Amino acid sequence: MIRTIALLGIAALCLANTSQQAAHDPVPYRWSNVVVGAGGFAPGIVFSPAAPGIAYLRTDMGGAYRWEDRAGRWVPLMDGFAEGSFYGVESIAPDPAEPRRVYAAVGMHARGASAILRSDDFGTNWTTYPVPFRMGGNEDGRGLGERLAVDPHRPTTLLFGSRHDGLWRSDDRGAHWSRVASFPYVGAGAAAPRSTHGGVGFVLFDPRSARVFASVADRGAQALYQSADSGRSWTRVPGGPADLLPIKAAMDRAGTLYITYADGIGPNGVLRGAVWALAADGKSRDITPQKGPGAPEGGYLGVTADPRRAGTLYVSTFNRWRPGDTIWRSTDGGSSWADLGPRSHRDTRTTPFLNWGKPEAEFGHWIAGLALDPFRPSRLAYTTGATLYVTLNAAQQRLDWTPWVKGIEQTAVITLTSPTGGAHLVTGFGDLGGFIHEDLGRSPPGMHLNPRNTNTNTLDYAGKAPLVLVRSGNVHAKQHLEAGLGWSADGGRSWHPLRTPNWRGDGTALEENGRAPISVSADGERFYVGAERPLLTRDRGAHWTEITGLPANARVTADKLDPRRAWAIDHDSNRLLGSIDGGLHFSAVAARGACPDLGAARPRNRESQAALVASPFAAEDLFLNCAGALYRSTDGGERFARISADLNIALFGLGLGTTKGQPAVYTVAARAGRTAIWRSLDGGKNWRRINDDAHQWGNRFRVISGDPWAFGRVYLGTDGRGVIYGDPMP
Repeated sequence: MIRTIALLGIAALCLANTSQQAAHDPVPYRWSNVVVGAGGFAPGIVFSPAAPGIAYLRTDMGGAYRWEDRAGRWVPLMDGFAEGSFYGVESIAPDPAEPRRVYAAVGMHARGASAILRSDDFGTNWTTYPVPFRMGGNEDGRGLGERLAVDPHRPTTLLFGSRHDGLWRSDDRGAHWSRVASFPYVGAGAAAPRSTHGGVGFVLFDPRSARVFASVADRGAQALYQSADSGRSWTRVPGGPADLLPIKAAMDRAGTLYITYADGIGPNGVLRGAVWALAADGKSRDITPQKGPGAPEGGYLGVTADPRRAGTLYVSTFNRWRPGDTIWRSTDGGSSWADLGPRSHRDTRTTPFLNWGKPEAEFGHWIAGLALDPFRPSRLAYTTGATLYVTLNAAQQRLDWTPWVKGIEQTAVITLTSPTGGAHLVTGFGDLGGFIHEDLGRSPPGMHLNPRNTNTNTLDYAGKAPLVLVRSGNVHAKQHLEAGLGWSADGGRSWHPLRTPNWRGDGTALEENGRAPISVSADGERFYVGAERPLLTRDRGAHWTEITGLPANARVTADKLDPRRAWAIDHDSNRLLGSIDGGLHFSAVAARGACPDLGAARPRNRESQAALVASPFAAEDLFLNCAGALYRSTDGGERFARISADLNIALFGLGLGTTKGQPAVYTVAARAGRTAIWRSLDGGKNWRRINDDAHQWGNRFRVISGDPWAFGRVYLGTDGRGVIYGDPMP
């Protein structure tokens, strides 16, 4: 059923509000997350040792979060940053003496900006200190650590273990840094492109003495080092496995250090591992839960110890794909172990997508973060590649786990659409495939299945039959029997695989690897697939017709109201092509006044947002983003006019406007070098910023769209913070 789009009274109300504000002021918006619940890799979680009920979570591309027991939710801490590299959090360190103070080491990769951040109000506000060493918050080895540590005896002093340049020290709470010349390892230097180093993998202060430990996790130089004088001089600690890398460590009440080892820095490619204990008297021993020829393949990564009870510790396996990862518990310093996997139950009703269509969710993979609450040792949490789990009965025989995710949205959103009927929002995610969002405040019952695609790259809906949806996505090699294309006739509640004549079931056809865009005619009767030979089906894939006049891999934009009309760009010949016979034949359209080089509108990759979009409010109404400029045609592409003024457009989308046939236009665009979110209600004559400095999300955006039946609403697909939506404030 198509929604009735009501405009009565909206225009007068909005124009009145607009006239009351200066044109340069941002339009006040209320911003919220579309709820899915975590969804990505969180390499580390740390409880504050000084503030009961406070924990910090670091993610590899979604920034950091703070948990407060009183609030009962996670609070994102990086949304005010415009620097996207800061969303890769390399390490996080709560101050052990000052409850309100916390530090973060941020930097997505070696090519991006890096800094040490300091906050004196639990991460609500930050002071930024640029640093001379590079980080890799979203590189291999991001599960190591914690690399950043505060001296509990002298809280003005911090140590940081860098990936490439050895150990660094600050004696003024992170403001200035110098290399620790006495540390035996200076680092491996800059890494080759598309590679990284483990470097100094963790730093850990002993709260009972002047001892400090630091590991080196670069192959060939791997070692554990100890300082007895707060980090001024260092010696190598004997013992430990000679051929494995020291990854993480934790200390119990007796001062025993527990170290996890692996044969790689992860998060992939780890085949072997071990766990060792170093007693306060310097004696070390192998306490690996499973060892010998019969031990499962995989390493160990997460480790945490009870600071109140000597000998109680937990370790997590890593990359143990068969029989699956687990957590081990010991109460006698590692002399004996209990496998918590068979004793565990996971209640995922708040985030049902974690079940992946199965009766119960698996224990989890990439278990890098593992933390025991020092003020409440019955609370144990672990991170995975998809979520964060917590139990409040860590010491019991049966452990009940729940997703600990309220407030966390840490996903990469590739595409989204807001149809004129059915659910307000349909999304295409990286890794999770995507969802139908019928309630923006609740996690959907499950992701797109049948076919099950890891990434959804393109989505479209039929303008006059909006319950008809189509999508294209990636298929893993092990999922050869899955199709890369799918369609739905019920708004996405159920899906059907769509296979072209090119489908061979081996993942080699263009459509199966997510590179072939798909779109649908206004009446929902025709599906267009941009394959090597562009194809059309009028019977849901039973028969296919090769489209005449289209170049290979062309992305078809169908009119949202006239099922006979469709367009595509031939980037190589610099032409706009159009069809008036339902997509059977395409020929050149004049496109006078459009971008002089339509090749500049060529998609960068299979995940790029469409450059040519048809309005859902009027036939033959086209919008074109080309070379940073936005153009509009109201006559099916014969004539275009630029409507973006001085904005450099990165992304754009359409939503309900204030005048019939005149959509609201939303953009991610730069003006005078500053990127922001903009809205125009008058066809591009005037543009108003709608976000403020507290809502910048690292400028990590992939897609934007308005809502065709909710005035003012805009959806933003981010790279790391899930889907953000905004509504105008009254």
